[in-house]
Amino acid sequence: MEPIKHEEGIFYMEKDGQRVAEITYAPAGDGKINANHTYVANELRGGGVAGQLLDALADYARKENLKILPTCSYVVAEFSRGDKYDDVNALAK
Repeated sequence: MEPIKHEEGIFYMEKDGQRVAEITYAPAGDGKINANHTYVANELRGGGVAGQLLDALADYARKENLKILPTCSYVVAEFSRGDKYDDVNALAK
């Protein structure tokens, strides 16, 4: 598997030239981005790939001083599991 790649609005992984995992985001105004979609191919599920993509997105948000609005169900679930992402969670109290 190739390393995580980033283009505007998406972090993704490819295998043999095919995209096999992605997390997408869109500008949400006021220094926020909306994490709106996560996909991992069936053969990679359960291997931590989605978490790696979310970590990459969170690192990007930290670097760019952005907050993440979690609307994707995976991101919502991960944000609720603890405080790992509280510094970038736009909804954290």
